[in-house]
Amino acid sequence: MFTGIVEAVGEVVSVDESYAGRTLVVAAPFAEEMTPGRSVAVDGACLTATAAGQQTFTVEVGASTLERTVAGRYAPGTPVNLERAIRLGGRLDGHLVQGHVDGLGTCLGVSTVGETRLLEFEIPQDVFSTTVLYGSIALNGISLTVNRLRAETVCQVAVIPFTWEHTNLSSQKRGDSVNVECDLIGKYVRRMIETHGL
Repeated sequence: MFTGIVEAVGEVVSVDESYAGRTLVVAAPFAEEMTPGRSVAVDGACLTATAAGQQTFTVEVGASTLERTVAGRYAPGTPVNLERAIRLGGRLDGHLVQGHVDGLGTCLGVSTVGETRLLEFEIPQDVFSTTVLYGSIALNGISLTVNRLRAETVCQVAVIPFTWEHTNLSSQKRGDSVNVECDLIGKYVRRMIETHGL
Protein backbone atom coordinates (compact mmCIF):
# COMPACT_ATOMS: atom_id res chain seq x y z
CA MET A 1 0.00 0.00 0.00
CA PHE A 2 1.17 3.50 -0.84
CA THR A 3 0.07 7.10 -0.20
CA GLY A 4 0.74 8.82 -3.50
CA ILE A 5 3.38 11.05 -1.93
CA VAL A 6 6.41 10.75 -4.19
CA GLU A 7 9.67 10.24 -2.30
CA ALA A 8 11.99 10.91 -5.20
CA VAL A 9 12.21 11.13 -8.95
CA GLY A 10 14.54 8.36 -10.04
CA GLU A 11 15.88 7.50 -13.47
CA VAL A 12 15.71 4.36 -15.57
CA VAL A 13 19.33 3.30 -16.09
CA SER A 14 18.81 0.27 -18.29
CA VAL A 15 16.05 -1.81 -19.88
CA ASP A 16 16.44 -5.46 -20.85
CA GLU A 17 13.77 -7.35 -22.79
CA SER A 18 12.91 -10.98 -22.09
CA TYR A 19 10.18 -13.46 -23.03
CA ALA A 20 8.51 -12.73 -19.68
CA GLY A 21 8.59 -8.92 -19.89
CA ARG A 22 11.20 -6.29 -19.08
CA THR A 23 13.93 -5.92 -16.48
CA LEU A 24 14.48 -2.36 -15.30
CA VAL A 25 17.43 -0.99 -13.40
CA VAL A 26 16.45 2.24 -11.67
CA ALA A 27 18.67 4.82 -9.96
CA ALA A 28 17.21 6.06 -6.68
CA PRO A 29 18.54 7.95 -3.64
CA PHE A 30 17.19 5.22 -1.34
CA ALA A 31 18.46 2.29 -3.42
CA GLU A 32 20.85 1.02 -0.73
CA GLU A 33 17.89 0.69 1.67
CA MET A 34 16.05 -1.60 -0.73
CA THR A 35 16.27 -5.36 -0.32
CA PRO A 36 15.01 -8.10 -2.65
CA GLY A 37 11.30 -8.69 -2.12
CA ARG A 38 10.42 -5.16 -1.04
CA SER A 39 7.69 -3.26 -2.87
CA VAL A 40 8.23 0.04 -4.63
CA ALA A 41 5.84 2.11 -6.70
CA VAL A 42 7.39 3.15 -10.02
CA ASP A 43 5.14 5.81 -11.55
CA GLY A 44 2.42 4.37 -9.34
CA ALA A 45 2.81 0.73 -10.41
CA CYS A 46 3.66 -1.59 -7.51
CA LEU A 47 6.75 -3.60 -8.43
CA THR A 48 9.00 -5.96 -6.48
CA ALA A 49 12.71 -5.31 -6.10
CA THR A 50 14.72 -8.32 -7.25
CA ALA A 51 18.16 -6.82 -6.55
CA ALA A 52 19.58 -3.66 -5.03
CA GLY A 53 22.90 -1.86 -4.82
CA GLN A 54 24.21 1.41 -3.46
CA GLN A 55 22.73 3.53 -6.24
CA THR A 56 20.27 1.35 -8.15
CA PHE A 57 17.65 -1.33 -7.71
CA THR A 58 16.22 -3.83 -10.18
CA VAL A 59 12.60 -4.76 -10.87
CA GLU A 60 10.92 -7.20 -13.22
CA VAL A 61 7.87 -5.99 -15.18
CA GLY A 62 5.54 -8.72 -16.42
CA ALA A 63 3.41 -8.76 -19.55
CA SER A 64 0.19 -7.79 -17.77
CA THR A 65 1.81 -4.74 -16.19
CA LEU A 66 3.35 -3.74 -19.51
CA GLU A 67 -0.11 -3.78 -21.10
CA ARG A 68 -1.68 -1.54 -18.45
CA THR A 69 1.10 0.93 -17.66
CA VAL A 70 3.67 3.25 -19.21
CA ALA A 71 6.48 0.81 -18.31
CA GLY A 72 6.58 -0.50 -21.88
CA ARG A 73 7.74 2.95 -23.01
CA TYR A 74 10.61 3.36 -20.58
CA ALA A 75 14.07 3.91 -22.02
CA PRO A 76 17.37 4.75 -20.35
CA GLY A 77 17.12 8.27 -18.97
CA THR A 78 13.35 8.22 -18.37
CA PRO A 79 12.45 9.99 -15.10
CA VAL A 80 10.16 7.95 -12.84
CA ASN A 81 8.26 8.81 -9.66
CA LEU A 82 9.24 6.55 -6.78
CA GLU A 83 7.58 5.69 -3.47
CA ARG A 84 8.34 2.86 -1.08
CA ALA A 85 5.47 1.01 0.58
CA ILE A 86 3.99 2.77 3.60
CA ARG A 87 4.76 1.42 7.06
CA LEU A 88 1.73 0.34 9.08
CA GLY A 89 1.00 3.18 11.49
CA GLY A 90 2.81 5.70 9.33
CA ARG A 91 1.47 9.10 8.35
CA LEU A 92 -1.02 9.04 5.47
CA ASP A 93 -0.41 12.39 3.77
CA GLY A 94 -1.99 11.53 0.41
CA HIS A 95 -4.67 8.87 -0.01
CA LEU A 96 -4.76 5.07 -0.07
CA VAL A 97 -3.04 3.96 -3.27
CA GLN A 98 -2.69 0.25 -4.03
CA GLY A 99 -0.20 0.52 -6.85
CA HIS A 100 -2.61 -1.44 -9.05
CA VAL A 101 -2.82 0.73 -12.15
CA ASP A 102 -6.30 0.80 -13.71
CA GLY A 103 -5.21 2.04 -17.11
CA LEU A 104 -3.55 4.81 -19.06
CA GLY A 105 -4.51 8.45 -19.24
CA THR A 106 -3.57 10.84 -22.04
CA CYS A 107 -2.42 14.40 -21.39
CA LEU A 108 -4.67 16.86 -23.23
CA GLY A 109 -2.77 19.96 -22.22
CA VAL A 110 -1.12 22.04 -19.52
CA SER A 111 -2.06 25.60 -18.63
CA THR A 112 -0.89 28.00 -15.93
CA VAL A 113 -2.95 30.10 -13.51
CA GLY A 114 -0.63 32.12 -11.29
CA GLU A 115 1.88 29.60 -9.96
CA THR A 116 -0.50 26.64 -10.35
CA ARG A 117 -0.45 24.30 -13.34
CA LEU A 118 -3.74 22.90 -14.56
CA LEU A 119 -3.35 19.56 -16.33
CA GLU A 120 -6.16 17.83 -18.20
CA PHE A 121 -6.16 14.12 -18.90
CA GLU A 122 -8.47 11.83 -20.80
CA ILE A 123 -8.90 8.85 -18.50
CA PRO A 124 -10.51 5.41 -18.98
CA GLN A 125 -14.31 5.40 -18.71
CA ASP A 126 -14.36 2.94 -15.79
CA VAL A 127 -11.95 5.18 -13.86
CA PHE A 128 -14.02 8.26 -14.69
CA SER A 129 -17.15 6.55 -13.33
CA THR A 130 -15.56 6.23 -9.88
CA THR A 131 -14.01 9.71 -9.86
CA VAL A 132 -15.68 12.55 -7.97
CA LEU A 133 -15.10 16.29 -7.99
CA TYR A 134 -12.57 17.26 -5.31
CA GLY A 135 -11.93 13.57 -4.64
CA SER A 136 -8.62 11.77 -5.13
CA ILE A 137 -6.93 10.24 -8.15
CA ALA A 138 -3.40 8.91 -8.63
CA LEU A 139 -1.54 9.92 -11.79
CA ASN A 140 1.92 8.40 -12.25
CA GLY A 141 1.70 7.51 -8.57
CA ILE A 142 0.99 11.06 -7.40
CA SER A 143 -1.96 11.65 -5.09
CA LEU A 144 -3.88 14.53 -6.66
CA THR A 145 -7.20 16.26 -6.08
CA VAL A 146 -9.73 16.27 -8.89
CA ASN A 147 -10.25 19.92 -9.84
CA ARG A 148 -12.75 19.47 -12.67
CA LEU A 149 -14.61 16.74 -14.56
CA ARG A 150 -16.04 17.14 -18.04
CA ALA A 151 -16.93 15.41 -21.30
CA GLU A 152 -17.45 12.04 -19.58
CA THR A 153 -13.77 11.09 -19.65
CA VAL A 154 -11.77 14.27 -18.96
CA CYS A 155 -10.26 14.95 -15.54
CA GLN A 156 -8.43 18.14 -14.59
CA VAL A 157 -5.98 18.36 -11.69
CA ALA A 158 -4.33 21.42 -10.18
CA VAL A 159 -0.63 21.01 -9.43
CA ILE A 160 1.13 23.28 -6.94
CA PRO A 161 4.73 24.40 -7.58
CA PHE A 162 6.23 21.93 -5.06
CA THR A 163 4.61 18.92 -6.74
CA TRP A 164 5.53 20.27 -10.18
CA GLU A 165 9.18 20.56 -9.15
CA HIS A 166 9.43 17.25 -7.27
CA THR A 167 7.67 14.83 -9.66
CA ASN A 168 7.87 13.93 -13.33
CA LEU A 169 4.62 15.78 -14.12
CA SER A 170 6.79 18.71 -15.19
CA SER A 171 7.84 16.69 -18.23
CA GLN A 172 4.24 16.06 -19.35
CA LYS A 173 3.16 17.41 -22.70
CA ARG A 174 0.11 16.95 -24.89
CA GLY A 175 -0.26 13.34 -26.02
CA ASP A 176 1.90 11.83 -23.27
CA SER A 177 0.56 8.89 -21.26
CA VAL A 178 0.33 8.49 -17.49
CA ASN A 179 -0.56 5.61 -15.19
CA VAL A 180 -3.99 6.12 -13.64
CA GLU A 181 -5.37 4.55 -10.46
CA CYS A 182 -8.88 5.48 -9.39
CA ASP A 183 -9.89 6.12 -5.80
CA LEU A 184 -9.92 2.87 -3.81
CA ILE A 185 -13.20 3.63 -2.05
CA GLY A 186 -14.91 4.47 -5.33
CA LYS A 187 -13.66 1.21 -6.80
CA TYR A 188 -15.29 -0.84 -4.04
CA VAL A 189 -18.52 1.16 -4.13
CA ARG A 190 -18.80 0.57 -7.87
CA ARG A 191 -18.23 -3.16 -7.40
CA MET A 192 -20.91 -3.37 -4.71
CA ILE A 193 -23.40 -1.55 -6.94
CA GLU A 194 -22.59 -3.78 -9.90
CA THR A 195 -22.98 -6.90 -7.77
CA HIS A 196 -25.90 -6.02 -5.52
CA GLY A 197 -27.50 -2.90 -7.02
CA LEU A 198 -29.11 -0.16 -4.94
